[in-house]
Amino acid sequence: MTFSSVVKNEISKISTEGKCCQLAELSALIKMTGTIQIHGRNNIGIKLSTENASIARMLFTLIKDIFGINTRVTVRRNKQLKKNNNYTLYIDNQTGGEKILLAAGILTKADEGMKINYKLPLKLVKKPCCKKAYLRGVFLGGGSISNPEKTYHLEIVTNNSDYAESIKKLINSYELNAKVVNRKGNFVVYLKEGEQVVDYLNIIGAHKALLSVENVRIYKEMRNNINRMVNCETANLSKIVNASIRQVNNIELIKTRIGFDNIPEGLAEVAEIRLMYPDASLKELGEMMSPPIGKSGINHRLRKLDEIAEQIKL
Repeated sequence: MTFSSVVKNEISKISTEGKCCQLAELSALIKMTGTIQIHGRNNIGIKLSTENASIARMLFTLIKDIFGINTRVTVRRNKQLKKNNNYTLYIDNQTGGEKILLAAGILTKADEGMKINYKLPLKLVKKPCCKKAYLRGVFLGGGSISNPEKTYHLEIVTNNSDYAESIKKLINSYELNAKVVNRKGNFVVYLKEGEQVVDYLNIIGAHKALLSVENVRIYKEMRNNINRMVNCETANLSKIVNASIRQVNNIELIKTRIGFDNIPEGLAEVAEIRLMYPDASLKELGEMMSPPIGKSGINHRLRKLDEIAEQIKL
């Protein structure tokens, strides 16, 4: 089962209580999964299709609870791809198709007759609870989310640019940064950052899925922090090792060419200790001195020894 299916199965089980929220959610689902069917002048029906059994049950329940209509459901096995079941709900005009479309803000009455509203019906998303219900319906009908272990990406696909822009604005009213892209004739509203995906899941009530994403995010962050620490430690160790090799080589050059008797006593003492303990840190070298001196003092003397060696090389 894909992560998208996990999220949809979770939120399809949410019990939406208020009639206003139920209507907002149903409106979004009809927009994303429905087709308006017109037979003659005044015969308007709705065909709703989904491969998710939970969404089909949800559509059936919402239509029954809001309008008191028992919808006919047919099940067919797809002949292509994964051969999943396809669930189709059909409401004709006599059953209440036109009534549902008008209430859902998908059809509007005009002087010239019925008119299709391609934008988001703003009258249904005035309340905060209805906004969340609408975004839940939009995701159920046309949304998908990547496996968080691979990447953070949530998207909603629609075939209408005005509707995509409306969804984007509704999502961004929660201070998110949704964007729209045209992909092969469809319009995709998407979120990419992990934090933004988590916020959207919280808005639509997918709390179990949210925790799964957060667990993955924490694991990835810990792993990245550990990798950064290891890389930093490795780089520091490389610098220390390279510095120690350079210092030992320079001290050997000084010892061979001019001897320690011909350099200041303090430098000679540091040179001898460094040759004896090539792997020791500056702090450890300083503690071996008599009297002990600090890291900066040791570093200063080693730099002086490097300068003497460079002069010998000239």
